[in-house]
Amino acid sequence: MQEKRESAKERILRVADELFYREGVRAVGIDRIIMESGVAKASFYRNFPTKDDLVVAYLELHRQRSLGHIEHARQQHPESVPEQLRYLMEYVGERMKRPGYRGCALMNTAVEFPEPGHLCHAKALESRKDVWDRVAEMTKEAGFPDYRELTEQLRMLWSGAVMVAYINHAEFKPEMFSEAAKKLIDGQLALLS
Repeated sequence: MQEKRESAKERILRVADELFYREGVRAVGIDRIIMESGVAKASFYRNFPTKDDLVVAYLELHRQRSLGHIEHARQQHPESVPEQLRYLMEYVGERMKRPGYRGCALMNTAVEFPEPGHLCHAKALESRKDVWDRVAEMTKEAGFPDYRELTEQLRMLWSGAVMVAYINHAEFKPEMFSEAAKKLIDGQLALLS
């Protein structure tokens, strides 16, 4: 079976994803993406009329990946939402320890584009909200009495862990993050008893 050839659009997005994540969105110019992806300038602009269009596609890619992590956790423990949440927190904590980890693409982009009305800032916040809305659905489905509070606590804990893992990568301990998250989840489970 022959492997599907990567389209110009896919290649541009793959290269942009690598560069934007590693170096920052504002630091990487379109000419560099064109050069490293090996596409013609006309092909680039046919697929992404502006850099903002490419950044939005990049953010959508990361939104889909994050939602995929949630779906992965749900598949690992289909019988128990609390176990899905525990697994998810452990899974994302371990991902923070990967070589080259540079934080959350959504958070990084929101910081790089601080203007609330900017398309990239708005897309980053919208994508982040979609991900945490999905976590809120899980905490509600689990029947936790304070599911909104738990979701917000997990979001704040995760956001802080992301920054610690990025800034102080060598000393980051993912098990400390996942243990703290499990304590929050177990605290809500105790309220159900």
